[in-house]
Amino acid sequence: MPSLDPTPPPWPGETIGVGGVKLHIRRTPGGPETAVYVHGLGGSSTNWTDLAALLAPEAGGTSVDLPGFGYSEPADDFDFSLDAHAEVVANHIESLETGPVHLLGNSMGGAVALLVAARRPELVKTLTLISPAMPDLRPSMKRLSDPRMAFAYLPLIGPRVRRQLAALGPRERAMQVIKLCFADPARFAESRLDELEQEHSARAEFAWAAPALARSTFGIFRTWSARGPASLWAVAPTVATPTLVVWGQHDRVISVRRAERTARLIPHARLLVLPRTGHVAQMERPNVVAKAVLGMWEAVETDTW
Repeated sequence: MPSLDPTPPPWPGETIGVGGVKLHIRRTPGGPETAVYVHGLGGSSTNWTDLAALLAPEAGGTSVDLPGFGYSEPADDFDFSLDAHAEVVANHIESLETGPVHLLGNSMGGAVALLVAARRPELVKTLTLISPAMPDLRPSMKRLSDPRMAFAYLPLIGPRVRRQLAALGPRERAMQVIKLCFADPARFAESRLDELEQEHSARAEFAWAAPALARSTFGIFRTWSARGPASLWAVAPTVATPTLVVWGQHDRVISVRRAERTARLIPHARLLVLPRTGHVAQMERPNVVAKAVLGMWEAVETDTW
């Protein structure tokens, strides 16, 4: 595997039309295969810069900003459910006209990717799930980038808390996210923090950004509360795609306790748990994740997965 520039810049973004939706994406030029990358709640296409660069010799890729995130302005009637996000991703893959793709998703994007693989198996060659948002309803303040968020919508004190949160600067917001998602925030390069600060600053100007985050959060909880066929635990066994499940041992957002069950339920899945790693392994340990992903791709090609 080629060595990686420690902090390669994100490829420039572009806005495309997909099934009536305006979708902001970043294309990483590369090899003959095609990879599609789906970020998590509050994330964006830049969450995949390092991993996409490492995988580029084998697969060019597109990383998407889901509607309401990054620079993808949502349509007025978009409902922000996991199902709606999955439909957008499936439509995007179909529009590429490359045949089945290597689909990679993190957190909320992992749940979205799981749904795509289950419902549109002809679109997905391999599936990589990095700390996917499998049902995890445990109450814990440690899962919040700012503990005050738990009180933001309570009567009486809610408005004051929301004003306090709104007063945070973009760099402070960015650093809070990194502290939550990385086991070791010191591993996050200063240049990456600059990029994230710029993105947070830009999104502060978008009237749709905060409502999109809130509604997508509620969409996740609705799916987590589902029973029967709509449960993600029921969806997982229907995925026939070769799958790599990656989890950080120190994930504070979606507990690593969900890892073994997730990998066991998906018929053709293998599990990699990484020590000293948090919720975004593709950002915190891109080299290790890239080697694992390339290993899966090779095994699938040789029919040894």
